[in-house]
Parts: sequence; structure tokens; C-alpha cells
Amino acid sequence: MVTILNTVDTGHEDMIHDAEMDYYGLRLATCSSDNSVKVYDLKNGTHSLAADLKGHFGPVWQIAWSHPRYGSLLASCSYDRKVIIWKDQGGEWVKYYEYSNHDSSVNSVQWAPADFGLILACCSSDGSISILTYQTELGTWDAKKIPNAHTIGCNAVSWCPAYGPDPAFISGQSQPTVKRLVTGGCDNLVKIWREDGDRWIEENKLEVHSDWVRDVAWAPSLGLHRSYIASCSQDRRVIIWTSEDHTNWTPAVLNTFDDVVWNVSWSLAGNILAVSGGDNKVSLWKENIEGQWVCISDVKGQGNITTGEQRAL
Repeated sequence: MVTILNTVDTGHEDMIHDAEMDYYGLRLATCSSDNSVKVYDLKNGTHSLAADLKGHFGPVWQIAWSHPRYGSLLASCSYDRKVIIWKDQGGEWVKYYEYSNHDSSVNSVQWAPADFGLILACCSSDGSISILTYQTELGTWDAKKIPNAHTIGCNAVSWCPAYGPDPAFISGQSQPTVKRLVTGGCDNLVKIWREDGDRWIEENKLEVHSDWVRDVAWAPSLGLHRSYIASCSQDRRVIIWTSEDHTNWTPAVLNTFDDVVWNVSWSLAGNILAVSGGDNKVSLWKENIEGQWVCISDVKGQGNITTGEQRAL
């Protein structure tokens, strides 16, 4: 059973859209429709405001911490069409990089696995995906764009793990896999993209959802013998996609919920899926030995959970 350990009064003046812990669980970042991003230091069950970051001019939809290998970096994306990368420099947070080459709301940002380098994927309501790569030798950021990735708009992006399932059993010295992304859009589709030289190509188009796909999450591959992707939609369903080879994907409906489903998120081990939606609940799901997904916890929230419904075109 899941219980609430701590409650953080963020001081945001409007709806909170995302909350993310850093790699070590020592910092919490939140973002809101009040156009701000806030960072809190967490210690012994208490919290203190470390930074109130103001640089966006619209609701901030999502935030993402980088791997500590690259320092304390926090990416944020907003309705104002911008992506901002913030950096902690000795306790002072500064705007490290700003990307403004989208024509509509930027809805999702995700850092690539650390072994691939310092790379950020961003997706937008203009239908395109941007891949921002830090060039260490030059100290600059290089941007590549996947145009027309989803008609009407792209809502979510997630990276494939750097290493395939069970690398230790396959080879004594495993190499990072090919870079892959999964995205979900307003065309009801889940798409998988693969890096091919200096461009990105559409590798798979997964069609099961009957309404806008609101979130996608590629599971970590620690100890798992196959790849898992979770997707959720306004059709009130969560789909689990599985594959042995990244080519053929098999869908299974995890559950049909009572309301729209906004978010899906995997545990660090990749064996438990958290689902949240318009029913104001967070439920945890796990696959049993028969291959069926069962609910192992169901927590009712204390307030209105609305994480994506205001994302406009």
C-alpha cells in the first residue's frame, strides 16, 4: 500500500503541471500555469525553496532533470513556444540555454540516457520534434528537427534505454544501442523514431488508441527480457506495448479507466507502472507471472489533478 510521506506547499499561484525529483532525490522541481519553475531542497522530511525561476511567458507544462554526470541542469517547456535549460552554478540558478524554434506550445521535454551524451528531446503542438545536442568541443548546442511528426500536434516524448534487455547475458562488453524515441500525438498514434546517420526516421507507427495520446513512457531495461512502452490516451485506456526486437510490437490493454488518463511513469527497475488521470487517482500496476497486469495500489488525491488538459494548439 502506498502512503503519503510528505506534502510540499509550493507557493505556486496557479495549477501545477509537473513535479520531478532529481537523480539523488535531494531536490524537487515544480512548474505551473503561473509561468514559473520552482526548485526545493529536500532534507529529513522538510523542504526549503532554493530557486524561483522566471523566464517563461506562458504556462510551463513539463520539467526534466539531467543526469548529474552533466551537472545540475533542469529543462522546462512552455506554452510560450520556448524550451529553457537552467543551470545551478554554485547555488545560483541561471538560464544556460534557450531554444525558441517551435511555432506553437512545447508540451514535453526529456533528457536522453546519460551514455548517449547531453541530449534533450522536445515535442510541440506544431507537430514537430526537436533534438538538442550539446557539442562539448565547441561548447554549443546543435538542433535537429523532425518535422510533421504528428498531425495536429505532439504531446509526449520518451527515450529508449541506452542498453537493450539483459546486456550482461548477451555480451561481456555491451555497447549502447541505437538512439530511439517514442512519441504520442493528437493523431491518436504512438510512433517510434530511430536515429539514422544525421537524421531521424519513423521506425514504427503503433495504432490502437482512438483519441489523443497524452503520454508515453519507455521502460528502463534493467533485468527485463523484452522492451516495454506504456501509452495513455483521452480514450481512457492505457496500452502496454512489448517487443523482443524493437521491430514487432504487441499491444495489450492494461485497463480502461473512468476518465481521461494524463500520465504514465515507470519505476526505476521498470517493473511497476504508475498511472494518473482525470479521476484524481494514482494507481500502481505490475505484471504477474501469467503476463497479466494487476493493480497493486490505488491512491485518491486530495486535490484536482490536471496535468495536460490546458495544453492548447
